[in-house]
Amino acid sequence: MRYEEIVQAKRRLSGVVHHTPLVHSKTFSEMAGGKTLLKLENLQRTGAFKLRGAFNKVASLAESDRAYGIVTASAGNHAQGVACAAAHYGVAATVVMPQSAPAAKVNATENYGAAVVLAGANYDEAYAYARQYAEERGATFVHAFDDAAVIAGQGTIGIEIVDECPDVDTIVVPIGGGGLIAGVALAAKAANPSVRIVGVQPESANSAYLSWQTGRRLAIASPVTIADGLAVKSPGELPWAMMQRYVDDIVTVSDDEIVQAMRLHLERAKLLVEGAGAAPLAALLGGKIETTGRQTALVVSGGNVDLTRLALLAGLGDTVRA
Repeated sequence: MRYEEIVQAKRRLSGVVHHTPLVHSKTFSEMAGGKTLLKLENLQRTGAFKLRGAFNKVASLAESDRAYGIVTASAGNHAQGVACAAAHYGVAATVVMPQSAPAAKVNATENYGAAVVLAGANYDEAYAYARQYAEERGATFVHAFDDAAVIAGQGTIGIEIVDECPDVDTIVVPIGGGGLIAGVALAAKAANPSVRIVGVQPESANSAYLSWQTGRRLAIASPVTIADGLAVKSPGELPWAMMQRYVDDIVTVSDDEIVQAMRLHLERAKLLVEGAGAAPLAALLGGKIETTGRQTALVVSGGNVDLTRLALLAGLGDTVRA
């Protein structure tokens, strides 16, 4: 995959996606011991970065590929991105979501006009169902992360970060299937080869971390985490190849650390951030990343939190598993 594909995606997305803020957090900088910047994709249209990749993919499809509709599988945020893009182009969209998908994400996807089918206990089971569903109906399948056009769309975040902060030292990115970190890493390294790219996964959904440690793409049986957007059995084939080339390190955090980071975002930054989006701050404040004297940008990937989980952030309940 080439950097030029990300530049093309940036042009295609102009006027469609928000150029989200990159803000300096004095509070988190003091806590981390180094300047901390937040790339606020929780303020993106649809509430998450996924719109970038989904829209770029749908926009790049030929009319013949749209004729019988599009189908995707998603834990929620990609679903909304695909539904929004499909509505823009007048394309019928069906989204298969895990049965555990937060109600807020299901409702939001339906509100964009997509048909939602709940199937499977996790993303991978929903994915298998969606693939079969698309084949039976002759529809075009839009992958959530293992697709060059999707990765290129996500990579526009990397361009924006480096454009606004050319001397950024480290960019920290949550990893599910790997599409986000693959695109951000390629874009950022093209502009600033010395920038470090660090990925974060939950300890209980750590397929990319295990793959990183062993040097070969691995799968885990049952990824279960409060960061439902990161509950993927294995990184995608293309993202994994790109991670091996452009990513510098991958670390893990516990669900308790993620919950604490969600709470800190809400209390100290007044930002409602979902588990996946809070994982980078959890890694930063957990001492997993070198920050002293460095400028670190955290990709706050989304803010679609099921309101039934707010009691968890207030410390009123036990850790809720997605």
